[in-house]
Amino acid sequence: MSDALIIDDMSVRFDDFLALKGVSIAVRKGESFGLVGESGSGKSTLLRAVAGLNDFSAGRLQVDGRDYGGTRRHKDFYRTVQMVFQDPYGSLHPRQTVDRLLIEPLRIHGFTDVDRRIARALDEVGLGSGFRFRFSHQLSGGQRQRIAIARALIVEPKILLLDEPTSALDASIQAEVLNLLEQARKDRGLTFLMVSHDLAVVSHMCDRLAVMRQGEVVEMLDVDALRRRDVQADYTKELMRASEGFKRKG
Repeated sequence: MSDALIIDDMSVRFDDFLALKGVSIAVRKGESFGLVGESGSGKSTLLRAVAGLNDFSAGRLQVDGRDYGGTRRHKDFYRTVQMVFQDPYGSLHPRQTVDRLLIEPLRIHGFTDVDRRIARALDEVGLGSGFRFRFSHQLSGGQRQRIAIARALIVEPKILLLDEPTSALDASIQAEVLNLLEQARKDRGLTFLMVSHDLAVVSHMCDRLAVMRQGEVVEMLDVDALRRRDVQADYTKELMRASEGFKRKG
């Protein structure tokens, strides 16, 4: 199976601070790949560098067979790659209706069958057409995150970048949103690159993962090895002890 995303020896520097130190990861098409580590490990910095929100000072990025550098991204990039952010309150404009939030990416990318796509997107995230003309401030956190996911899916990307997509939600809602994402991946053949501090989430959602610490990958392993606790790095063992009781569901 070919790779959807190749990150090769990538470094990110903020002034005198080296936030990423030569990270290399390849994510196969249709795979869900996790990035785990404590706060400050570099996992969200890596995700933002892929998205073009952070510049990278060294290394190579290839997405769907095309090379990209720095923060420069052509519009076509965002037909291929979309990102879902951690905070469902900060990622949606509070004074825009759901309709307007969903129409904007369709117009940017030249889609004309607006009504059909909006109806499909709302249905796919478990919200009916009755939500179309509500304002985002009228929605709960879980509903806002569903709208953020719908907005990402509506332009039919191939890759989703997921930055802690459920960590700001109540525990009762987290599983619903994760299952929604997993179903969308299966239905659409999507590739996920997912940041999480929660090994339970990664074990549920991902096929493989990279463990990051201080801007470096300290271990790469598949989820079956994680479930068997067959890990090598001391830091990974520390993360497992801190996340005691995690298990893959389903």
